[in-house]
Amino acid sequence: MRKGIVVVGAVFVDIKGYPDDLYVPTGRNIGRIDYVHGGVARNVVEDIANVELRPTYLGIVDDGPLGAAVVQKLNNHKVNTEYMPVVPDSMGTWLAVFDHQGDLAGSISKRPNMLPLLEVLEKHGDEIFANCDSVVLEVDIEKDVVKEVISLAKKHGKKITAVVSNMGIAAQRRDLLQSIDCIICNQLEAGILFADDYESKSVEEIREILPGKVKAANYPCLIVTLGADGAVYADKEGNTGFCPARKVQVKDTTGAGDSYCAGVAIGLTYGKNMEEAMNIGTTLAASVIASYDNVCPRFMPAEFGIDAAAYGVDVE
Repeated sequence: MRKGIVVVGAVFVDIKGYPDDLYVPTGRNIGRIDYVHGGVARNVVEDIANVELRPTYLGIVDDGPLGAAVVQKLNNHKVNTEYMPVVPDSMGTWLAVFDHQGDLAGSISKRPNMLPLLEVLEKHGDEIFANCDSVVLEVDIEKDVVKEVISLAKKHGKKITAVVSNMGIAAQRRDLLQSIDCIICNQLEAGILFADDYESKSVEEIREILPGKVKAANYPCLIVTLGADGAVYADKEGNTGFCPARKVQVKDTTGAGDSYCAGVAIGLTYGKNMEEAMNIGTTLAASVIASYDNVCPRFMPAEFGIDAAAYGVDVE
């Protein structure tokens, strides 16, 4: 059975608060609180599914009603969940507060234990990776899981796109990052990765600095997203490029980076070059920013010039 893009990473429950008026950090703000299914990898796999590309998810859910609801929603979006283990108290929690402009004002997260995935990879890894199109890996989950995913991807010749939930953890795995075909991070995360201040640098400065940093670190390719300023990339061969952001009315930035990763992975998996893949990512991210949801709305592969049937994907 075809597995599509395989996404590996954690399921979170997002608890998000929005003020009705000007947000006062030390005040009692009146507003609304939403509970939504989240997590970087879970968002990414739903984004890919919303472009009708039938991905497979390797994540873990709780054994209660909330875990069942996560699986049901993914199934409704035609995500393959057959390899997802059910483990008590296995989902993470992200508590976030947004200001009146829709920007994140503060957050706290509880990380889940992803080690039960090792048993899944041991039993079914060859089957999953032999029949998939590519892999998206949340690179800061448990190191043993990351190493096993990289090993299986290499064994079966599948490319990996890495998404980051916690760069402080990911930056400690620089040797493993050298085995990732494309790493995606934001401006702040790039500063953590390279132990430098990237937030104060202009787009032009980052475009000038990045190729040398990527080559010296021996990373195959790195994309740095810059919010409203777009995104830049560089690879260890010296290639570099830039993609501007879409101008949309910001409602909620949650999930924009995840949808960007999904779009890039889609492009790189299904025949697009780096600039074209970044453009797909930019389109998906803009659609998320302009809504209160943390995943993109439905798109068709043909909207991005992808012939799904040529890759064995039935979008009906």
